[in-house]
Amino acid sequence: MKNENKIDLLTLKDHDRGMIEKILSKAAKIKENPEKFSRVLQGKNIALLFNKHSTRTRLSFEAGISQMGGNALYLDAGSLQLSRGENYSDTAKVFSCYLDGVVIRTFDQETVEIFAQYADIPVINGLTDSYHPCQVLSDLFTIKEMGLLRPGLKFTYMGDCNNVTNSLMIGFSKLGLGITVCCPPEYGPDKKLLEYCRGLPGASIDVESDPVEGVRDTHILYTDVWISMGAEDSRDKIEKLRPYQINSDILEYAGSNVRIMHCLPAHRGEEITSDVLDSRRSIVFTQAENRLYAQKALLEYIYG
Repeated sequence: MKNENKIDLLTLKDHDRGMIEKILSKAAKIKENPEKFSRVLQGKNIALLFNKHSTRTRLSFEAGISQMGGNALYLDAGSLQLSRGENYSDTAKVFSCYLDGVVIRTFDQETVEIFAQYADIPVINGLTDSYHPCQVLSDLFTIKEMGLLRPGLKFTYMGDCNNVTNSLMIGFSKLGLGITVCCPPEYGPDKKLLEYCRGLPGASIDVESDPVEGVRDTHILYTDVWISMGAEDSRDKIEKLRPYQINSDILEYAGSNVRIMHCLPAHRGEEITSDVLDSRRSIVFTQAENRLYAQKALLEYIYG
């Protein structure tokens, strides 16, 4: 029988402000006292079904599941019958027979949606070409930990709009906070998603094409790679994005205490320079560390 009470995380669009705030609060408690949550997943088997390479998503979920008493099974889709034509709906039903949950990292958003439709177990989007909700829950936790997740924060995303940008816009809008997206017009945010986010209570999304204006007086400056995983490398695209590189020159226009964020991996010398990434202003590796606590908080929210 279909489990109607299971909790999926396919995109933050499906969840309210309360869910996000609960996970951020829980992440802080887990970071402070991880032993208190060491048995939440006792006896649970959770698969990581990955079609895309991963460092932070894989490690944070594998380590987090283990530290909470569960068992993580890393599965390369190419080693399953999926590679020989079995469809995702059948695979989801079979997973439901053996497992207690699945984290999927893949290309098409439709894949996680089909899995969630046919699976009786929780389905977590570990990344698709459309959304990266787990990353953004961690990002929001990092910003909250710094005491900056409040009205008046100027947060600027700089560069190519992608799955991370989409989830950042949703996350900030769900919390009723503003966000600036600074990018060339041809690499701007999805118009339908932009309309959706701007319709949420308290949300404010500014789209700016001038890099200087985009970073002016910002408290947090965030960027991501210009060529996403699996996308075709384009010299023309890189040249158009070159003015949006985060470097010491552009930081002259930002707030004096600006903090730098990047979801990694970074292409040093492309979207960000090494001197900025490794500077005292960078909180990139704290951001990466916090993937563990945010992932564990999500798992506690689903299974606790």
